[in-house]
Amino acid sequence: MPMKLNAGQTPAPQTNKLSGGGQTNTGLPSVGIDRTLSAQQQLTQLKLGNRESTLAKVVEVLQRKGGSNELILEVKGRSLSVATGEQAPDLKAGDLIKVMRAGNELRLMGKLATSQEAGISQALAQRLPWQQNLQSGLAQLISSMNAGLKGSLQPGQLPSSNATQPLPAAAKQALEGFLASLATANALQPGAGKADGSAAQVKQWLAESGTFAEARLLQSGGHQTVPTDFKLALARIITALLASQGQSPEAFNRLTPLASQDLMNAPLQFPKQATGNASQSSSEPASVAQTLRMLAGMLNRITVNQLHSQTLTARAGAEPGAPTTTLLLEIPWLTPQQEPRTAQLRMEQYKQERNSKHHPERASVSEWRLNLAMDLDHAGPLHFEVAYRHPSVSAHIWATKQSTLRQVNEELPLLRQSLADLGLEVADLECRRGSPQQAETRLEHRLVDTKA
Repeated sequence: MPMKLNAGQTPAPQTNKLSGGGQTNTGLPSVGIDRTLSAQQQLTQLKLGNRESTLAKVVEVLQRKGGSNELILEVKGRSLSVATGEQAPDLKAGDLIKVMRAGNELRLMGKLATSQEAGISQALAQRLPWQQNLQSGLAQLISSMNAGLKGSLQPGQLPSSNATQPLPAAAKQALEGFLASLATANALQPGAGKADGSAAQVKQWLAESGTFAEARLLQSGGHQTVPTDFKLALARIITALLASQGQSPEAFNRLTPLASQDLMNAPLQFPKQATGNASQSSSEPASVAQTLRMLAGMLNRITVNQLHSQTLTARAGAEPGAPTTTLLLEIPWLTPQQEPRTAQLRMEQYKQERNSKHHPERASVSEWRLNLAMDLDHAGPLHFEVAYRHPSVSAHIWATKQSTLRQVNEELPLLRQSLADLGLEVADLECRRGSPQQAETRLEHRLVDTKA
């Protein structure tokens, strides 16, 4: 199908908001091609040669007066307006199409089938605006165990939106079981990494973070729940709260999740250190409805981390130097005062192929990179970057506080010796003041930028 560029026309912003740049209907930034230019000039700006094909995304399908149809395409990060004539194209917003330049026109070569990656990315984009900070959410749940909730019901009691009632027994049991499994500030003492069982303990904390909830249920055949898993524990609390209100689990789908402002401002920045007051909660007891909305936002946060990990992993090899596997986790833990905190962990695997005829088992080598961000009450924000390629390891630590920087530097010789005792070659080990420079994750025409 030939598509003629709308050339030499004055843009009509009231119906085509993309004609001079702005934002697409997906909320992504776009630079518009000037429609007052000729078709040849517009295609030249796109750097698209004759008979050259490229991918485009359908941003909007418009119907003009007189029966003519118009498409707003996003091509190479720029919005382009094209006319398709009186015959309405079998396209909708969000479709990916292949187009080829034929002279000063674009020719539709075909529509791409929806890939698994596209489905994951769409699900990720839908949940991004509705994320609740896990640290503040946990603090509110712990507060509810002591202060109760407004509007909760117990058998034989009349409903009252102002009455404060204890947390339902089933919800309290699920929360207490999960809190009992959390890591604590003194769980691993210096040098504990060489002790038997420490690696298994860390592995357990990772497994129970909620990121692997569905996988663990699938492995168990769905017959036995995992009581200490973060995501499943939240689901049981939700079920108990709904039951206390005489509602079925289906009612949860009608709730609008609560969102945290910091996650709305940078929804895909990971790791992103939590603010110092993220765990502070109001002294006023929350209502059942508020708690359910908060729980919905917490579930969304865990799901966003799962979908983000899948999206980045699915794009392995799409760009030079991109990791082949990416895993994003938030691990909750408790301070000595039983206050919840979260540590953000990003693990990436980079595989490099090597020609090795004599040693086929060494044909590929993996490098693992770990980013860990956490905010400690006295030490302040800390950020760790560790790279491991057997047998070499390097680590960089960033501390915001000068006193913490001095303390970490004093402990570096002990850390170097501990790594050497494990049989590792320490290539680089240092601590710096401040925080590492990170490329901000951006939303673009492919929904998720892998340059995180």
